[in-house]
Amino acid sequence: MALDTTRNWSPDSGPVSLVRRLFTGQNIIIAAALLVVGYFTLVPLVFLIVGSLRTPQAAHQTAVWTLDNYVRAYTDPQTLQLFSTSMVFALGSAFLALGLGTLLAWITERTDTPARGLIFALSLIPLILPGILSTISWIFLLSPKIGLINAVVKALFNLSSPPFNAYSIGGMIWTEGLHLSPAAYLLMVATFKSMDPSLEESAQMCGARVWQTFYRITLKMAWPSIFSIFLISFVRSLEAFEVPAILGMPVGIHVFTSRIYEALHSWPADFGLAGAYAISLLAITSLGVYFYSRLTRQAHRYATVTGKGYKPAPMRLGQWKYATLAIVVLYFCFILVLPLFVLLWSAFQPFYSVPSLAGLKTLTLKNFTYVLTYPKVLHSFLNSLYLAGGAATVVVFLTAIVSWITVKSKIRGRWIFDNIAFLPLVFPGLIMGVSLMFVYLTLPIPIYGTIWILLVAYITRYLPYGMRYNSTSMVQLSNELEESAQVSGASWWRTFYSIILPLLKPGAVAAWIYIFVVSFRELSSTILLYSPGSEVLSVTIWEFWENGQYTALCALGVLMSIALLVVVLATQTVSRKVGVKE
Repeated sequence: MALDTTRNWSPDSGPVSLVRRLFTGQNIIIAAALLVVGYFTLVPLVFLIVGSLRTPQAAHQTAVWTLDNYVRAYTDPQTLQLFSTSMVFALGSAFLALGLGTLLAWITERTDTPARGLIFALSLIPLILPGILSTISWIFLLSPKIGLINAVVKALFNLSSPPFNAYSIGGMIWTEGLHLSPAAYLLMVATFKSMDPSLEESAQMCGARVWQTFYRITLKMAWPSIFSIFLISFVRSLEAFEVPAILGMPVGIHVFTSRIYEALHSWPADFGLAGAYAISLLAITSLGVYFYSRLTRQAHRYATVTGKGYKPAPMRLGQWKYATLAIVVLYFCFILVLPLFVLLWSAFQPFYSVPSLAGLKTLTLKNFTYVLTYPKVLHSFLNSLYLAGGAATVVVFLTAIVSWITVKSKIRGRWIFDNIAFLPLVFPGLIMGVSLMFVYLTLPIPIYGTIWILLVAYITRYLPYGMRYNSTSMVQLSNELEESAQVSGASWWRTFYSIILPLLKPGAVAAWIYIFVVSFRELSSTILLYSPGSEVLSVTIWEFWENGQYTALCALGVLMSIALLVVVLATQTVSRKVGVKE
C-alpha cells in the first residue's frame, strides 16, 4: 500500500507556517527596534572597554592588548587627588542641589507661603538655560577681578580683597549645585504632591513646631525620593563638563571629565588613557545607579497613599511665611535674576565691564549684529535644530515600541530589554563621546567627523529618558483597547499606530520637549565628536569662550535661550491644538 504523504498537511502547519508566524509585521518591527536599541547601547560599551585595553594605533604600528593604560592611570601620583577632587565636587554639588530643591518644594507644596503658583512657573525657566551659559554668568558674578557680587560686597564692607572666587572648588560646587537645583525641586514637588499630609497634621496637633514636623516627619516620609534625587544629582555632577572645564581647568583643578578632555586634546591624542579614566568614571556612576535601583525596589516601605482620600492643607506659618517668601526671592535672584542680568548686560556692551550707571552710555547692538552675521552661527543653529528634533523624534518613537514590549507584551526576558534601554544612563556625556570615537574609528561605517555621529550620540544618551516617559504612560493604558482592535481585525502595527501612540501623546510630547531641550544645548559629548561643518550652537559658544569673545558669546547665548523657549512654547501650542481636534 502506498504511503499518503499529503495526509493531514495544510498550509498552516510545518516549516512554512513557522516561518510565517515568525516573520510577521509585528515581529519584524519589534526585532528591528530591539536590534537598534541594543546596537546603540551595547556596542559603545564594548568598544570603550576594548579601547581602554589596547595601545594607540597609528599607521606604522599594530595595536596590541595591554593593561598599560590602566597602569599609567592608577600609578600616577595625581590620580588619588583626581579621585578625591571629583568626589568632593560631586558630593558637594549633590548636597547643595538636594538641599535647595527640597526646601523650595516644601515651601511651595506644604506651607501657605504667598505666590506659590508663580514659584513653580519660574522654576522651569532655568532648565532652558544651557550649562555653559550659567557657568559663564557666575564668572561675571564671582570672579575675583570682574565679579559683580565681589565688587558690591567689597564696596559695602570696605574689604581689601574679594570675598568670593568662582575659580575654586567652592565656586565649582556652588555653580553646579545651583544649576542642578531646579531639577531637584521639580522631582521633590512630585513627591510632596503625592504624600498624604495626615501624619504632619497629627504632629502639629500634638504641639510639634513647623521645623520639628519638617525634620522628623516630612523628611523621613520622603526619604526614598530624597536619596534617589541625591544619587541622580551626584551622577550628573560626576559627568558634568562645563563647570570643571571653565572654572577648574584654568587654575589646575581637575576632575575625571576634565582629565579625559585633556587626554584627548593632547598631541598625539591619548585614546587609551582617556578610555582608562572613562572606565573608572563609568564604574562610579554605575555604582550610583545600582544603589538607586535598589532603593526604588524598597520604596513600598515608605508608601503613605492608600485608597483613603485626602485633601492636603498647607501648614500655616504665621509671620514666618514672609521669611520663607524671602528665601524663595533670594533663591530666584541667584538662580535666575542675577545670571540673566549679567548675560544681558554683557550682550549689550562692546567689552565686558562691571554693571554701572556709566555703562549705560555704552549700550550697543553690535554684538547681536556680529553674531547674526557670523558665518557659523546660522549653520550651527540649523545643525542644533535638526539634531535636537531628530534625536527627540527617534527616541520617542523607538522607546514607545520598547516600552510596549516591556510593559504590554509577554515576551520572556522582556526585563532585559528594559535594562538595556536604561544602560546609557550610566554613561556620562563625555564618556559617550569617547565610546563613539572608539566605535566609529574602528567600524567601517563612515559617519565619524559628520553630523550623523552627533545624532547617534544624542539618541543613545537620551534613550533612558524616553523610556521613563513612555513606560510611565504605557502602564496607564488598559489592554481592552488593544484587544478590541485585534478582535475587529486590525493588525498589530495598525493598533499601535492608531490607538497606542495617540494615547501616549501627553507623555510623548513631554518626552519630546525635554529631549529636544537637552539635545539642543548638549556640549559634553558633542565637544569630542564635532568637526568643521558639524558644529552646533553649544560648540560655537564654547569656541567664542576659548577665543575670549565674551560679549559676543553672551549675545549668542541670549538668542539661543530665546530660540529654545520659542520652540518649546510652539510645540506645546501645536500639541494642544491637535488634542482639541482629536
